[in-house]
Amino acid sequence: QVQLAESGGDSVQSGGSLKLSCVVSGLPFGDYCLGWFRQVPGVERELGAIAGISDIGTTSYAESVKGRFTISKDYAKNTLFLQMNSLTPEDSAMYYCAATFGEVPDPLERTHYDYWGQGTPVTVTS
Repeated sequence: QVQLAESGGDSVQSGGSLKLSCVVSGLPFGDYCLGWFRQVPGVERELGAIAGISDIGTTSYAESVKGRFTISKDYAKNTLFLQMNSLTPEDSAMYYCAATFGEVPDPLERTHYDYWGQGTPVTVTS
């Protein structure tokens, strides 16, 4: 059974940092493309892409987070990370990790992903 479990969400002040984690189980971690997405609760909007990392470690970022967020993964711990720096209130959202097998044309396209976590909330106060 495939499971993705996010953690690390919290409430921080503007300008602060957070590191999100996503423990992945039930699939061969090294063979999967992984990504982070976010959605603002109560707002009718599609999941917004944040960052993706391919099975071989190539990273992609949405323009809104380039230079502030870093995606990485630890093969030994089967864990995906998202380091978030210089946070602003606009970064407040529910953050989800996702996984899909192999290489995909666009790691920031949510429709490529087959498995999703339950999300972890991030609140940034001004």
